[in-house]
Amino acid sequence: MKKHLPGIIIFLTGFVTMAFEIGGARVLGPYFGTSVFVWTSLIGIIMGSLSLGYWLGGWISVKRTDFVIFSLMLSFSALFIAIAAIGNIYILDRVVKYIPGFRWQTVIASLSLFGPASLFFGMVLPYGVKLKITSVNTSGGTVGNLYAVSTIGSILGTFAAGFYLVPAFGFTNVLFTLAVLMVLLSGIVALQHKKLLSSLLVVTVSVTIVFMWNRTMKKEVDYIDIDTQYSRVIIYETEDAATGRPVKMLRVNDENSSAMFLDGSDDLVFEVLKYYRLVEHFKPDFKSALMIGGSGYAFPKYYLNKYPVAKLDVVEIDPGLTDIARRHFSLTDHPNLRVIHEDGRTFLNRRDRRYDALFMDAYKSMITIPYQLTTREAVQGIYDVLVPDGVVFANIISTLDSENNQFLHAEVATYKSVFKKVMLFAVQYPKPTNEEKMYFQNIILVGLKSDEGVNFYSQDPKITEYLSHYFELDLNDNIKVLTDEYAPVEYFTSKVLK
Repeated sequence: MKKHLPGIIIFLTGFVTMAFEIGGARVLGPYFGTSVFVWTSLIGIIMGSLSLGYWLGGWISVKRTDFVIFSLMLSFSALFIAIAAIGNIYILDRVVKYIPGFRWQTVIASLSLFGPASLFFGMVLPYGVKLKITSVNTSGGTVGNLYAVSTIGSILGTFAAGFYLVPAFGFTNVLFTLAVLMVLLSGIVALQHKKLLSSLLVVTVSVTIVFMWNRTMKKEVDYIDIDTQYSRVIIYETEDAATGRPVKMLRVNDENSSAMFLDGSDDLVFEVLKYYRLVEHFKPDFKSALMIGGSGYAFPKYYLNKYPVAKLDVVEIDPGLTDIARRHFSLTDHPNLRVIHEDGRTFLNRRDRRYDALFMDAYKSMITIPYQLTTREAVQGIYDVLVPDGVVFANIISTLDSENNQFLHAEVATYKSVFKKVMLFAVQYPKPTNEEKMYFQNIILVGLKSDEGVNFYSQDPKITEYLSHYFELDLNDNIKVLTDEYAPVEYFTSKVLK
C-alpha cells in the first residue's frame, strides 16, 4: 500500500485542484461575473499558491519525510476547501465593501478563498515524490511519472467538474465533496503511520467538515440557487423599484438578467426591453425576428402576446436558462417560437435564414457583451441575416462620460462600418447632467440596412416618447473598429469599474 499510495494521492490531488478551480469561478460569479479579469485573478492566485506549495513541500521533505506530515497536508487542504465553501459570502461581502478597485477585489477575493487550500495542494506533489523515491538512479523516472499522474488527474478533474459535477450538483456540494475526499485520503495516509495525534487530527477535521456541510444544507434562504453549465443563477422575489409591484428576479452571475411581475401582469419589468417596440416604427411590416440572448425569456413572451402573427427565433447558449424560464418564469411552448441552444455567433455564421428584425441582448457578465458578438465580422453576420430593409436593435450598457465609454464608441464605429444608418437611444438619461453622464444606463443601438430618411414621430405616444430619447455621439477619431483579431471588450469595460 505504501508503495502505490503517494501516486494515488498525487493523482487525486490533481483532480481536486482543478475541480476546486472550476467551482471557484461559480463562487466569484455573483460578485464579479466571469470575465477574463476574474479568470485571470483566479488562475493566477491558484498557480502562485501551488508554486509556493511546491517550494514549501520540497523544503519540508528535506527536513522530515513521513506519512504523518503527508496526512497533515491533506487534512489542512480539506479544511480550507470547506472554509471556502461555507465562508465565501462572508468574505466576499467584505472584500467588495473594503477593497477599492475591481481588479484588486478579484485578486484579494481569489487569494482569501482559494490561496490557502491551493498552497497545501502544491505541497502534496514534492512531498509525495520524496516518499516515492527509493533510489537516486531511478529518481528522474519517478518524478516524471508522478508529474504525469498529477497532470492526468488535473485533466480529469477539469472535465468532470466543468461538464458534469458543478452543473449537476452545484458548487457548494462539489466543494464539500472535494473536502471529504481529501480528508478521507488523509485518514488513509494516517493509518500507514499509527500515531494517535495524526488520527485525532483527521477525525477532528472530518467532524468539522461534516458539521459545516450540514449547517450549510439546513440554512434557510429566501432564494433559489442553481448552477447551469454556463452560469450560477439566483432567483429571488423583490419589488420593482419604479412601481413597487412584486417581481420575481433572475440573476445570472453578477447581473439582474430578467424579471417577471408576480401580480399576473404581462408588462415588461425592465425599461430597456420596452424599447424593442421601436421595431413597430422602423419595420412596421415585420413578420419574423431573431433574438440573441434569451435569459428569462421576458421579451419573447411579450413579443408572442403582442404580435400574434409574427414568428420569433431565440438563440440562447445555455439550455439551463431555458429550463429555468420554463419552471420559474412561465415560458411555455408556442407555435411561433423556436428556441435554438447555441452561441449567437455560430448561429450567425450559418446565415441559413433571413429575418425582418434582430434583437441583440446577450451579456457575459456585468456590463460585458461576449466579444465574439461585438466585432465587425459578427455585425456583418447580423447584416446578412436581415432582409434588405431589416433592422437590428442592440442593448448596450454604458456611461455617456467621454472618458469611460470607449466600448460604446468602438461598437458604434463597428456598426457604422457595416450598416448604412446607425442611431442611439438613451433609455434612462437621454439628456443627462454632468453627474448623470457618469451613471451606467441602457443604450439601444438601432442599425438600418436602408438609408432612407427617419421620422422621429409616431401615432403611438409611447413610441414617440422612446424616439425622443435619440442622441448623437461624437465618435472619437482614434477609436478602432472591433474585429475578431482586435476586440478588447473586457479591457474597455473594466476601466469603468473603479
